[in-house]
This record gives sequence, C-alpha cells and structure tokens, in this order.
Amino acid sequence: MELTDAEALSFDCYGTLIDWETGISRVLRRWADANGIELTDEELLTSFAAHATRAEAQRPTDLYPQILSSSMHALGAQLGTPVTDDEADALGASVPDWPAFPDSAEALQRLSERYRLIILSNVDRTSFAGSNLRLGVGFTSIITAQDVGSYKPDPRNFAALDAEVARLGVPRERHVHVAQSLFHDHVPAKAAGLPTVWINRRHDNPGSGATPAPTADVRPDWTFPSMAAFADAMGT
Repeated sequence: MELTDAEALSFDCYGTLIDWETGISRVLRRWADANGIELTDEELLTSFAAHATRAEAQRPTDLYPQILSSSMHALGAQLGTPVTDDEADALGASVPDWPAFPDSAEALQRLSERYRLIILSNVDRTSFAGSNLRLGVGFTSIITAQDVGSYKPDPRNFAALDAEVARLGVPRERHVHVAQSLFHDHVPAKAAGLPTVWINRRHDNPGSGATPAPTADVRPDWTFPSMAAFADAMGT
C-alpha cells in the first residue's frame, strides 16, 4: 500500500508522542542524586525499563502508576538503595507531568484533518487523560492497558485494536500503526499483520533507554525521525 492510502492511524503514546524518558528521568535523577548514585540517566532508564517490563508481564491488571511505583522499588533493591513509598508514588503520579515532544501536538492536529487517529497505550485512562491535555487533539478512539487487561507487547492489545478498527468500519488494509518502540509495538504489530511506521525518536542516541531491545528481528515498513516528518509525508 501507499502510506497515504491509510484511513486510520493508531499510535503508541509514550516514547512516540510524549517524552516519557525525560519524565521518568526527572524523578529517578532526583532520587539518585539524593542517594549518591553515580549512574547516568541512560543507565538508570535502562535498568528501570527491565523492571517495568517484568512487572507488566507478571501483573498485567495492575494500573500503570502501580507498575511505575513497584518498578522503582525494584530498581532501588537492585542498587542497594532504599526507595520510600513517597518517592515511588511520586513516579507513579508523574505521568501527566511528562512533556510532549515539541512536534507532537502540531503533527497530530494536521493528521486529524485527514485521518482517524487511535491511541493504543500502555497506561491507564486517568494517566492518559492528563497526557492528552498536552497533545491537544481529539482522538477517534482510545485503548489503554487498563481497558484490555494486559500490556503491550501482549497480542491481546493488538487484537483489541483490530476489533476497534473493524468497529469503526475502516478496512484492515487501510490501517497503519505508528510507534517508537520496536519491542512494545512493532514486533507484535507485524506479527498481527499490520503495516507499521517507526518514529525513531532515538535516531541520534545510541542505546535503548526506557525501551527494551526487540525480542525478534523486525523491519518497520516506513521510518521517520519525528512526528513532524511523518505528518509531512502524509500530505497534511
């Protein structure tokens, strides 16, 4: 298909539209500095991501703030540094404070004039509502981990997305999934038979940061360094 043949675009939110690495790093950096932990932000994010991924797989019905809080406790245990409940809860409650990437709101507004926009996100409804204020666009549909009862890359999340696209009356071949995370999104989306767009936000930053490395070889159909570049390619 031609990319501009799409009718519906589904988006991952955190890492693609919202700069979750900056948001998480603010809280982890404050804790690390207070406790004399001499790790870089990248090292903290990479270690934290491993705990969060494990928590999402083991406790798929926990709300996202609980995942964040328990993962920070686990990171503290790994580093031999205590994390208070207040510190962990501060991370869990921080999602609405995470900044949007500078190009996200404008790109989404442009895209919304021509395409149906869907969110498929690994958060809870309350956390996403806070983030959506920063994105400033009305999405056609919003599907969260709370709605599905599991976290990406679980295939159930993409089955829920597929069902929603069908409910909207959009032909499956006119639906494209857009995301930054190869692990959370592109591997399961391609397994589900969806064409994908990779918004490679870390194109100039080596390492994986808050996103684990993919568990399988995956090749997105299209790649862009930003949402602005993607919106340009979509003719909006």
